[in-house]
Amino acid sequence: MAKKEFLTYKGYPLVRSGKTIYYGNAYDPFIIMIQIATTRMQGDIEIADKVLIQLLNTDPDIRPRERIVKKSEKKGLYAAMDIAAIWLERANNPKS
Repeated sequence: MAKKEFLTYKGYPLVRSGKTIYYGNAYDPFIIMIQIATTRMQGDIEIADKVLIQLLNTDPDIRPRERIVKKSEKKGLYAAMDIAAIWLERANNPKS
């Protein structure tokens, strides 16, 4: 069976499940969870409007509530991905 390649953004994989997007490698210390809260129609296309972002710790020994390191709300997917990329890079590479 052929290995499946993930869509990537700035070197990290993106995985979508419904209106939730996981950004980052699950083997790294941190990942990002992006949830599309509301959408709007622009012509014939549905566009993400209100987007929730969470930086999550991947340590399985931490309780689920304590896994949330940072969270924010942005207007639009582009703004959400922009801040998500910064958070993920800083969290997984603290010396950079």
